Amino acid sequence: MSGSGIQAMKLHDVVALDELESGKIRSFSVGGRSVVLVRDGEAVYALAGRCPHKDAPMEQGAFCHTAEGAGVIVCPWHKAVFDVADGSLKEPVALDSLQSFPVELRDGRVWVGEVPHKRSVPEAKQQNEHVLILGAGAAGVTAAVTLRQEGFAGTITMVTEEKDLPYDRTALSKTVLLGDGSSARAPALRDENYYQVHDIHIVHACLRSFDPMTKMATLTNDVELFGDHVLIATGSVPRALNIPGDHLEGVFALHREHDAEVIAARVQDDHAVTIIGAGFVGLEVASLLRQRGVGVTVVTPTNIPLERHLGREIGIRLRQLHEENGVAFVSDAHAVKIYGEQRAEGVELSDGMRLPAAFILFGAGVVPASEPVMGLERDDEGAIIVDERMQAAPGVYAAGDVSATRYGEKVYRIEHWRHAQAQGRQAALSMMGKTSRLPMPWFWTQQFGKKIEVLGWGEAFDSVRLKGDIRGFHFLATYMQGGKAVAVAGAGYAAELARAAVDLEAFLNEEP
Repeated sequence: MSGSGIQAMKLHDVVALDELESGKIRSFSVGGRSVVLVRDGEAVYALAGRCPHKDAPMEQGAFCHTAEGAGVIVCPWHKAVFDVADGSLKEPVALDSLQSFPVELRDGRVWVGEVPHKRSVPEAKQQNEHVLILGAGAAGVTAAVTLRQEGFAGTITMVTEEKDLPYDRTALSKTVLLGDGSSARAPALRDENYYQVHDIHIVHACLRSFDPMTKMATLTNDVELFGDHVLIATGSVPRALNIPGDHLEGVFALHREHDAEVIAARVQDDHAVTIIGAGFVGLEVASLLRQRGVGVTVVTPTNIPLERHLGREIGIRLRQLHEENGVAFVSDAHAVKIYGEQRAEGVELSDGMRLPAAFILFGAGVVPASEPVMGLERDDEGAIIVDERMQAAPGVYAAGDVSATRYGEKVYRIEHWRHAQAQGRQAALSMMGKTSRLPMPWFWTQQFGKKIEVLGWGEAFDSVRLKGDIRGFHFLATYMQGGKAVAVAGAGYAAELARAAVDLEAFLNEEP
């Protein structure tokens, strides 16, 4: 191509081809844009340098191949997966594709265009069909977005019992409580304009009942809604604490944005707070409150928090991390009562001790919000059992916390944000007659600035292989059951865990 042609296409001479190592991601600036180059053999691809989800630097992620051989690039922070050839979204948590840019190899150098490729608009499909989505959390919103991205041109109605637009619930226990009452808001998953432009109708009402035989939903305002395809994405509700006083004002389960708003507005630096339960949410909240200077006591029945999920060594290190930052643990007694007259004043323990508290937060887990749904096969907790297509009955799907997925010979309920999104995407594709692989569940926790990522279906393990420095939170842990690896966790290994998120078996085969 002539020099004038290159200029007309706004191509920039970026780097010598020999300087790019196959399989590695390199970051460059092209026309003032952050762009990453990925070399795969003799091919070179140019993609946006920041993930569309939270602006993560893509050069810190990973390039790898799926089990089917497709090249993908993976976000280092939240494991969104994009096709390396055109940046199209393959797996959440991102809801948008990654921009891709023209590349030309000329005289041993790589030239990159500064104007991204225009993404093709899919052919309109299923114009006369109606998708009804019951719930507007991670699964519901991802399903709606996926339908429109894939060309679904019919009607989409999404029902939510919350007053605001769908929001990022993970922020409640990870960042929101650092703000005051006025700023304690989780970011919206999409702004209001998105729903208007893409003709997604949001109904603010509670679900009274749903009959999967007729595919008819009745709302508490007596409105009836029918869907040709229905996605049950009603999520979960906090498990009851079931001790005297658990109804008092000042007792919270951090489950909705309103809870975070009230807590953030009420809490003061000189307050003492009691958290009942040392699960992921409880410990994340303890971390946030301590960073605000609030006194925190965690009441937990186990000496080692999260031992069942992360193993003994990592659980011990997490407790040490909290204690180093001033969190107190009570593990030799359990809560038997919340005392107070009009509002909660503290927690009484089984050994008679009383812990005064400005408020109490409990984390007894959640249960599927499936009560309004008639029939359908359930697991022991009441979750709706679905197949690999997220289908529970003809034309009826379930995703997120309300669902339980068959994996191998077992049924698993995975209560994590990314997996809910993956299920919502899977359900949407199934409604359109498409197939896709459900990814390995992944989630993360951040406590006092230390991030731990976990990949796995929550299977039991009998041993843990550790590599790296647990003390310094730079480690990889492989969880074994009967000599077989069933899960992986790590801190400080973002690129490695990005590869594992795409193909865990291939990743484990790479490990020494």
